[in-house]
Order: sequence, then C-alpha cells, then structure tokens
Amino acid sequence: MNDIIIKLNTAENRSEALDGEKVVGVCDYRKEDNVLDLYHTEVDKSYGGRGIAADLVDELVDFARENSYKIRPTCSYVAKKFDNDVSYKDVDAR
Repeated sequence: MNDIIIKLNTAENRSEALDGEKVVGVCDYRKEDNVLDLYHTEVDKSYGGRGIAADLVDELVDFARENSYKIRPTCSYVAKKFDNDVSYKDVDAR
C-alpha cells in the first residue's frame, strides 16, 4: 500500500488525504473573512485508526498560521481536538 499524502486543496476548500490518486479523507472548510470554519472531517473507514483525520486538521492549522487566519471548529471531531490540545489555542476563534 502507498504512503498516505496529506495536502491542501484551496480550490476545493479542504485538506485531502490521498492514497495514490484516491482521496481517502477530507477536512472541509468555509473561509469567512480571516476565519476558517472547519465544518466536516471524514476518512474512509478502511483507513481508520491511522491518525489521518488529525493530519488533515493539522494541515489546515498550518495553513491558518501561515496566513494569520483563525479557525472556528464547528466539526465535532475538530472541536474535540481543539478542546483537548492547548497547542491550537493560538488559532482558535471560539
């Protein structure tokens, strides 16, 4: 099996996990001024348990930091991740 690649896809407003050409996970966002609303995270069940969802969120956190954006974690997964990890406080828009 190929290594999973995590990349930013600003044309689709999401970060993506790719296994070759196949998209196996996404974290979707809406941009509102200088805030990214992370509203949906999903990983193909057959790829579960590998930390892919966390990597998708981290890709968008890096993007936010590089562009001085804040993040509104409306996706329940992202909100829980932000609640449990103080390293995201600098980008948390709540």
